[in-house]
Amino acid sequence: MDRYLSPPPTSSVAVCVWIPLFALRCEEARRPELASQPSALLAPDASRRVVWQVSPLARHAGVRPGMTVSQAIGLCPALRLCEPDPVHYDERFALLLAALARVSPVVEPAELGLAYVGTDGLQGLYGGPERQVEFVIRVLNAECGMRSAEFDVRPSMPHAALNTPHSALRTPHFRVGWGKGKFVAWVAATRAKPGCAIIVHPGEEGKFLAAQPVAVLPLDPDAHRRLRQLSLRTLGRLAALPEEAIVSQFGRAGRRWWRLAAGATAEPVVGRVLPEPISVSLTFFTPVADREMLVLALERLIERALRHPRRTGWRVQAVRARAELERAASWLAAATLKDPSADRDHIAAPLKTRLAQTPPAGAVERLVVEFTAFTPGTAELQLFARDAGAAARAGQRRALRSAVQEITLRLKRPMLHHVIEVQPWSRLPERRYALIDYEP
Repeated sequence: MDRYLSPPPTSSVAVCVWIPLFALRCEEARRPELASQPSALLAPDASRRVVWQVSPLARHAGVRPGMTVSQAIGLCPALRLCEPDPVHYDERFALLLAALARVSPVVEPAELGLAYVGTDGLQGLYGGPERQVEFVIRVLNAECGMRSAEFDVRPSMPHAALNTPHSALRTPHFRVGWGKGKFVAWVAATRAKPGCAIIVHPGEEGKFLAAQPVAVLPLDPDAHRRLRQLSLRTLGRLAALPEEAIVSQFGRAGRRWWRLAAGATAEPVVGRVLPEPISVSLTFFTPVADREMLVLALERLIERALRHPRRTGWRVQAVRARAELERAASWLAAATLKDPSADRDHIAAPLKTRLAQTPPAGAVERLVVEFTAFTPGTAELQLFARDAGAAARAGQRRALRSAVQEITLRLKRPMLHHVIEVQPWSRLPERRYALIDYEP
């Protein structure tokens, strides 16, 4: 885990890849009939059933994100509602990021369906901006495969057609922008037509941004309303004012808005330093919906992950839990700890809160806990990791691991499991015990 201490790579020039309604597009890939019907995806983390992502056909009928189910169906009786599957969307997005990493080692995910690719130093490998964008589109077509069917991307087009969709092909969903800094690349992607790219060449940032609406800035609704009341509807109008005048009205946030609008700052792409996660799982004999049993299983999995040899000497900074539900649905909860810890209760607290506020929408068949980021532990922790007891336990683990590998090779598949007690008060064996994969 020494690589956690090295700084992440950065790039001043960015390619923005944006797939609007990413989660809904994943559902359409699994159920193609949704593409021709008004459809909407329910929110995965809301305390009440509200609409999250809305298809263009449903939006045309008046359905908007945040509406309750009854309001949405009242406006559009033919609306097809889909239960969310956040684990599936996360896996599809991971495929997208892995494909983009083949273009550049500097890839920064921003949100589901939105990522930045750093292109500093790639001119000698791919050529100018047009060639870089073309290669990104080609990789999306060939590797994400999303897989060409899932995200409706097609073979790359010639340079002259980068900003013009091919009339003979159905328009894909992705949009691409190229520019100096993440903000310019993002605005370019939002202004590109589906399946196309917009390139903002160096030195043209100010001219390009001047005509854009202030809504492209990271504004809250109140700030957006105040800017419109001041007749500041475009970035050019905002940048024409003195910087200090904006700061006096909006404070530190106003300074950032002004500098973005004027093209005076270019936020670099910060690549990810991918840790090797620690993952443990538990499979229930029968699907479980009892909240207390899920909390107990969550605590047991965290304890097991904390005992993993690779965790010794490191504190957990990011943790997530995911559950596979009945009827191919899923549930996902992630948390970044403000104070990294190796204490079970401290790590479990945010996951328990999420479980209480937005429980799974169905019975859980399999529960997984993953530690995805770490920080160095104290010197005492690292010292204890080298004592004689730890060395003896490490020798036992090596012997067990060798035996497990031999059994797996002989039987061609893993056949060893742990049986742990998860509901001791139950008289039914299938509820009292759970079966998890054996990991020495």
